Amino acid sequence: MDFIQLQAFVKVVQTGSFTRAADLLDTQKAHVSRLVSQLERELGVRLLSRSTRALSLTEIGREFFERASVILASVDEATREVQKAQGQPRGTLRLTCGVEFGMIAVSAWIRDYLQQYPDVQVDADFTSRVVDLVHEGFDLAIRVGPLNDSNLAARKLGELRYGLFAAPDYLIRHTPPVAPEDLSAHPTLVFAGGSHHPVWTLSHNGQSQRISLQPRLKANNVFAIRDAAMAAQGIALLPRVVADPAVTKGVLQAVLPLWEAPNVPVHAVFASARYLTPKVRAFIDLAVAQMQGVSEQS
Repeated sequence: MDFIQLQAFVKVVQTGSFTRAADLLDTQKAHVSRLVSQLERELGVRLLSRSTRALSLTEIGREFFERASVILASVDEATREVQKAQGQPRGTLRLTCGVEFGMIAVSAWIRDYLQQYPDVQVDADFTSRVVDLVHEGFDLAIRVGPLNDSNLAARKLGELRYGLFAAPDYLIRHTPPVAPEDLSAHPTLVFAGGSHHPVWTLSHNGQSQRISLQPRLKANNVFAIRDAAMAAQGIALLPRVVADPAVTKGVLQAVLPLWEAPNVPVHAVFASARYLTPKVRAFIDLAVAQMQGVSEQS
């Protein structure tokens, strides 16, 4: 039994697939399958039940997986301690974030990170699903919105500010609202995912109002909402970092600019604050600095 066999077995269990395990280990599916079969022969037990549709752990395989995971975690911890002593970020940073915020901000962070640290590589997964960092082998997640309770560590990077916007053509053809209650007479364009609901809460000078909506458009993509607003289809609540470039170009205009929607927090989430490797710490520090720029622009 050797370390490579243990690593292959654990990756197969974590990913549920020889193919995905091979991709993560940068090798061939047949090689991973051979390593797991060799491990089973050496142990004299069946660790995995294989079928054409799925993989599952045997009872003894489940116990072996737990122990093997502890061993690999200890090796990773020792490696992190060595890297920490070296100080310079190096190796592959595996991170995940939402598709939209990836386009808004994280892709630029990655670009600057690669430029600053020549000894690192980045494996980024832009996805709408909530990734299990520990079991899927990710170093870091960037998450927008309130965090769920978990055993993971987190650092707040900043906040996204929101405002109401519409196209100048729309505001010429319709009487602009002068108070939040006037929005009920206008078609609204609503982001339907994340922390947003078909109710807008707006505040000004300590006064808060909740506006129930009958949206003309609901979509789970903020860029679709922005584009509909630019096409004069109604009034949209948008992150300022998304709307401001369009405002600068004159294709969007602020509506009820004195009224603000609640800010939305952005966090970096990771397995442990105690054992942050230089590559993870460097990216988080860069993200904090970059997020301050996003907040100031918005």
